[in-house]
Amino acid sequence: MSLTHFDTKGDAHMVDVSDKAVTSRVATAEGHIIMAQETFDIIAEGRAKKGDVLSVARLAGIMGAKKTPDLIPLCHPLPVTKVAVELTLDPDLPGVRVEATVKTTGQTGVEMEALTAVSTAALTVYDMAKAVDKAMQIGGIRVTLKDGGKSGKYEA
Repeated sequence: MSLTHFDTKGDAHMVDVSDKAVTSRVATAEGHIIMAQETFDIIAEGRAKKGDVLSVARLAGIMGAKKTPDLIPLCHPLPVTKVAVELTLDPDLPGVRVEATVKTTGQTGVEMEALTAVSTAALTVYDMAKAVDKAMQIGGIRVTLKDGGKSGKYEA
């Protein structure tokens, strides 16, 4: 198996998807942000000075998915038909779990959009809470589901 974003000379290029079938495609990604218990409590109790952390992060994740081709050089601009971002407080971390699902009908998948949504949402949580906790850690970002297209279904 070879990397698709390099041509025969080894130069980076955008993959030509013009001959690929237009199909329904979906991708889900997940990640988390671990924080101090005090930070978790501030977010859970709605006491963050910048506002409702989870609502703002959800919107940021949706925007991130839509801006993916502006951020990742070789991504195709796609007609994103749905972006859902869920942020869940997890006292066992303590922190926030993030899951994003992105859908399209097109010629290439939306894994990068789902990953960007999760990353953007987690970064927004960090931004909104960094005044009280600069040691927060973002991690575990990965694709958990990809379906549609020639390569079929992938589930983590």
